[in-house]
Amino acid sequence: MVYLNYNNLDAKTQQHLLSISKEDVESKFGESLKAYAKSHHLNYDTILEEEAIKNLYNY
Repeated sequence: MVYLNYNNLDAKTQQHLLSISKEDVESKFGESLKAYAKSHHLNYDTILEEEAIKNLYNY
């Protein structure tokens, strides 16, 4: 297994990986995240970014 140290990558690569992760999370959990954000009066984009970051560290 390959372990990726996300902190040692340049900013451009980090942003690229984050955008891919956001797309992945949104395709898998988008509807449930939207419902959660709406029911708790939270910003969907903030929740999506937090979940995308968590998703990155699961690899």
